[in-house]
Amino acid sequence: MESVAEVVAVPAITRIPGSPDWLAGVVNWRGRVLPVVDPRALLGADRNALPSSARLLVLSADGVEAGFLAEAVAGLLEAGSAVTTAPPATAKASASSLVSGVLSDAHGPLSMLDASAVLRLRAELPSVRRGR
Repeated sequence: MESVAEVVAVPAITRIPGSPDWLAGVVNWRGRVLPVVDPRALLGADRNALPSSARLLVLSADGVEAGFLAEAVAGLLEAGSAVTTAPPATAKASASSLVSGVLSDAHGPLSMLDASAVLRLRAELPSVRRGR
């Protein structure tokens, strides 16, 4: 939770041509351009339209910020001993480092993601220099 700066309704996302499939695009967050990660591409899930319950988690650590799409954020829960460390079977190999555990509850399996690993994805994006 220390990496979650804010949870907000999903704003309009601007797609960036030629970007990796896990990058949903960018949003304007408090006057800054924020890249938005779509975990469905990383985890091998279907990329249907987001439900109205979808939220954008703004992650921030060590001066790096990124948005993360979630289908819903119902609240916090304590994982306890019910967490397994194996990533979901549908996850792509490249996503296994992002999953810190899986918790099963009454609604089904919930992937627990490592926020620091998600923020490190930003290093994979091409950097653009502005002209003077």
